[in-house]
Amino acid sequence: MTRLSTKHLLGIKDITVDDIELIFSTAENFKEVINRPIKKVPSLRDITIANLFFENSTRTKLSFELAEKRLSADVINFSASGSSVKKGETLIDTVNNILAMKVDMVVMRHANPGAALFLSKHVDAKIINAGDGAHEHPTQALLDAFSIREKLGSLKGKKVAIIGDILHSRVALSNILCMKKLGAEVMVCGPTTLMPKHISELGVEVEFDLRKALEWCDVANMLRIQLERQEIKYFPTLREYTMQYGLDKKLLDSLNKKILILHPGPINRGVEITSDVADSDQSIILEQVENGVAVRMAVLYLLAGRSEN
Repeated sequence: MTRLSTKHLLGIKDITVDDIELIFSTAENFKEVINRPIKKVPSLRDITIANLFFENSTRTKLSFELAEKRLSADVINFSASGSSVKKGETLIDTVNNILAMKVDMVVMRHANPGAALFLSKHVDAKIINAGDGAHEHPTQALLDAFSIREKLGSLKGKKVAIIGDILHSRVALSNILCMKKLGAEVMVCGPTTLMPKHISELGVEVEFDLRKALEWCDVANMLRIQLERQEIKYFPTLREYTMQYGLDKKLLDSLNKKILILHPGPINRGVEITSDVADSDQSIILEQVENGVAVRMAVLYLLAGRSEN
């Protein structure tokens, strides 16, 4: 297979295992490219990509922009905070105005779940979902799975624990879908107040004891507390959360095995994870960042190659 089965990347649930494998093999090639002295390739020359970020983002936005520039695409960056959206312009009007400038692809982050899907039905451009509310974040899940596979050889039969604020996390849902498609067993762990009601229906184990989750898993994906999405208090204090669900070196070293530590960022050091864990040899957080550029290059390249559809 040399092309994706889908015209857009809206969520992990919309792509196949073959799609994921194709993205990974393409990303491996691009990872070799970005480690050369000359890091640019002309693959997307004459393709124009608009980055539409209606929510704040640092790493994802920078990662996509770098991926686009490494592929020699023309890039337009749009931030809602300084735009006509503040004057009441609708999402479709905003995007259509941008597309009138002959844009081929749109990378969009939006606070509303389903925004990328909605857009894909109304505009004539390839859409990549860079995060829609607390719904999905497909490229994060792909780079997480790619990073685990790079270290462990395969995800088949591996045990992945996703720990923290499951309720508000788009990373959690995309990770669950992606890891399970690739044959991993998945467990979610966090406070009862931050656990979605019907999460077990996704075929995951649910655990409320951090130590038990860590003793079970091969990989721990630590999520931050998303205070910006919480309208009410879900736990008494951050200190209490840290005492129950924070991962420190003492706890990590007390396990009878070595596990991989992932984190999608930004890290709240001293809350869900301490600095000595984040910077330890078991952490692959910086590898995730590097792999993010390669995986996003692969996604952009493969979707652009479907222009005839």
